[in-house]
Amino acid sequence: MEIVPEPKRVPEGTFPLGMVLDACPDLIDYAKGGIANWRDFMATVAVVRPMLGISPSAWEEAIGVMDEVQASIVVAAILQRGEAISSAGGYLRELTRKAQAGEFSLGPMLMALIGSRKRDKKRA
Repeated sequence: MEIVPEPKRVPEGTFPLGMVLDACPDLIDYAKGGIANWRDFMATVAVVRPMLGISPSAWEEAIGVMDEVQASIVVAAILQRGEAISSAGGYLRELTRKAQAGEFSLGPMLMALIGSRKRDKKRA
């Protein structure tokens, strides 16, 4: 198992962990003892990343452009969208390119996931 160091601080512009987990609850299914903090979140993303087929090079590129916390949130969102994304690694690379060009922001992605979950609950 990969050891994930505790992030020094949550970067500016990163969303509260509770909000991220509300948007991406499927990640919790892969956590060994639940997700109580960012360290647990990052450790769980480290487990899920290879399962999604995200290559180490795509991951390194993503954390180089965003940062590790934000790239991890993107991976959790990719997991949450599941079958809607045919190539998780390709999608991560595309979002990394958009982030580098200043054309990608996590907020709208998270809000869309939260919104779709609320709509699904109303239908159920």
